[in-house]
Parts: sequence; C-alpha cells; structure tokens
Amino acid sequence: MVDDALPPLREIIARFGLGAKKSLGQNFLFDRNLTRKIARAAAPLEDFTVVEIGPGPGGLTRALLEVGAMKVIAIEKDRRALAALNELAAVYPGRLQVVSGDAVTTDIAALVRGPAKIVANLPYNIATLLLTNWLTRSPWPPWFSSLTLMFQKEVALRIAARPGGHDYGRLSVLCQHLCEVRKLFDVNRAAFTPPPKVTSSVVQLVPKSVPSPACPTAALERLTAAAFGQRRKMLRTSLRLLTPDPETFLVRAGIDPSLRAEQLPAQDFARLAQLLGQSNS
Repeated sequence: MVDDALPPLREIIARFGLGAKKSLGQNFLFDRNLTRKIARAAAPLEDFTVVEIGPGPGGLTRALLEVGAMKVIAIEKDRRALAALNELAAVYPGRLQVVSGDAVTTDIAALVRGPAKIVANLPYNIATLLLTNWLTRSPWPPWFSSLTLMFQKEVALRIAARPGGHDYGRLSVLCQHLCEVRKLFDVNRAAFTPPPKVTSSVVQLVPKSVPSPACPTAALERLTAAAFGQRRKMLRTSLRLLTPDPETFLVRAGIDPSLRAEQLPAQDFARLAQLLGQSNS
C-alpha cells in the first residue's frame, strides 16, 4: 500500500518542526489503527469528496486516502503543516487538495463539487462553533451528507444526550432536530500527542432531508436559549421573555407548561419554534 511507503508521522513532525500548538487546539493522532477506524466509520468514501479540518501532519488524511476517499480537501490554519501536507498530496496525485485557511471563515461549500462528507479530529477550541455553523447555514439539506467528527467527550455527550439528563441542552436539540445522531466510540487521551486532559469521542451526524416538524432555525435557537438559560424553572416561567403569555403558547402546542427544558424532546422544541416563527412573521 502507498501508506506503507510513507515516512512515519513522528519523522514528518520532526522534519517540519510541527510541535502541537495549544493555541490552535492541536492534539495529533499517530495510531494508524485508530485513524483507519475513524475513516472507516465514515465509509463509503469512494464516491465522495471528504473535507478534513485541521489535518496537522496528516495522520487522519492518510487514512482517508487509504480507505478510498475519491478526494480529500484538507483545510489547515497552521502554515507550518502545509509543506508536509503538500508532500502527501504529491503521493496521491489529484486526490488531496490542501487549503491554507481558517475553517471558521472559509467558504467550504464553494470548494466542493458533488457529494461530500466532513471527517475530522476537530481542534477542540473551535469544534462546537464549527458544528453549529455547518448546521445553521442555509440552504437545507446542506452540501454534506454526513459529519464524522471527534470532540471532547463532554461535548459528544451533549450532542447525543436524550431528554431528562444534565447533558441535554441547546446543542442536543439543534443537532437532533436537524440530524440523526450517533455517538460511535471513545478515544483514550493517551492516543494523542500531546495527550489532552480529557477523553475524546467520535460522533456521526447524518442530516435529515426534511426535519420534522419544520421550523425556522433562528426561532429554535432563540427558544432553546431562553428555555435552557433558566433550565431549573418551568417553561411557563423561562419563556416569558419570548412571549407575553407563555402558558397559552405552550398549551396551544400541546405541551405541559409545568415541564422544564430538559424534559422536552427536540421535536417538541421544533413545534414551539414553528409557532414562534409564525407569531413573529
């Protein structure tokens, strides 16, 4: 295999001076079995362009190419890593496009042609921001067919949490309203260089073609901000800033006004957001 002929990642890091930077949220993966496991979790990749964020020295990038991604677009903010990634691109001619830039501000959709997936060991300091940006930008369905992403475990638990627990919150509702969500597996901190202080987890999100009930995303975000901003209070109290008569508003949606935000499933929040959007139109 091509990957077997490539220099070890530790050699690449030493040659290009790619020590991980805390300011960039960098934690590198060297374990080939683990990077292949992540790549295979996103399969099939043969007919897809795969967008990777923060590839660093290219450990996961190699796995994505090896597993068969038609093309990988690797977006890297750290200019020190570009030479190493371009060396890898030369080994896989026409299949790896290296983009120097910040994933938060880059118009990624404009770079992609045809079916696409996002697969990444996200920099922890921008992981939630990237996810919410991808999910809240129109149009819908989005330009990607799946997201296979690594987060800090506590963030992964929030994404996949079900109603009733302390992990369930605004991020849970947004992700579960718009996507089918699965927490796939945990990754021990020892798998990284340098090891982070926390365990990590890989989560997969598959966008729903038509989220139901349909509601304006902006209204859903306003609603969950109010509800979870006072999560210990009943909805009849926490929603007072959004509507002058929250009890009637809740009853109209068929929701018990005495419930608290953490008890309400994503579809009920969407139904409330639908009504909120109609009342503001």
